[in-house]
Amino acid sequence: MGAFLLRRIALLVPVVIGITLAVFFLIRLIPGDPARTLLGIHATPELIAQVRHTLGLDRSVGIQYLIFMKALVRGDLGHSYFFSSPVSSLVLARLPPTLFLLAYATALTVLIAFPAAILAALRPNSIWDQAVRIASIFGIGLPGYWLGVVLVYAFAIALPILPVAGYGENLGEHFTFLLLPALTIAVSLVPLVLRALRASVMETLRAGYVDTARAKGLAPRLVLRRHVVRNALMPAITVLALNIGYLIGGTVIIENVFAIPGLGSLMIISIGTRDYPTIQAITLVFAVLVVLINLATDLVYAALDPRLRAEIR
Repeated sequence: MGAFLLRRIALLVPVVIGITLAVFFLIRLIPGDPARTLLGIHATPELIAQVRHTLGLDRSVGIQYLIFMKALVRGDLGHSYFFSSPVSSLVLARLPPTLFLLAYATALTVLIAFPAAILAALRPNSIWDQAVRIASIFGIGLPGYWLGVVLVYAFAIALPILPVAGYGENLGEHFTFLLLPALTIAVSLVPLVLRALRASVMETLRAGYVDTARAKGLAPRLVLRRHVVRNALMPAITVLALNIGYLIGGTVIIENVFAIPGLGSLMIISIGTRDYPTIQAITLVFAVLVVLINLATDLVYAALDPRLRAEIR
């Protein structure tokens, strides 16, 4: 397993380098001049040129990228133009709310989708199965930002039982403050995982080894746990992992709807102020999170499937 991890990590290095290239050069296509944004509309051309020189923006884009990569190798993410502080400190301060939100939304997704999908697969075409399928269609079609606004109105204004914005001060408050945003993300993710797991469980129930297990006289719960659910999890885990990576970018919108002091809200501020170093750092963090989720998914595959463990050895 250690050799497998090393190989996977080695393959991630060129991916991360490619991400830095894409992030760095695409950000330069954003209209606007950071120096002019910092100084305001009444700044003189001489002062703008001076600030551009101070920030290194008067150099070629290639030279700027090399400087960025040298600093990145040293662990230096740069200095924020707008906040006038190290980008690493800004990112570290804003990272916990984003990670907590993603973990919270993933946990809600699993708690909702897995039992619902298994029950629907065990009772195909029942009232429960039909209800689950209809709910999945509605869930896929709901825009996240719209659902967030509806939940804020319903549970923070009409029925003021949950906080409308913020992150809280302790663990208990984190769960309370992030319940609505996590539920907003989960509603978008549950239908995809539910449909994949339901189809996989129904297919696995028709497998020959399941009939053999039943013929041996194993208890139905034991057959379901050992032979059905374990083998049916792989497609659902794939869908979950792929969409968690997709929803990492979606947290930018959700964090702004609920005023969560995470990386998403920081990204919006940085884009508005043309704060290149901060945008680069946040985008890089998001990309690394996606890469790490894919790596964790491979490890889960190896843990669930003995054939993959044999290939690793």
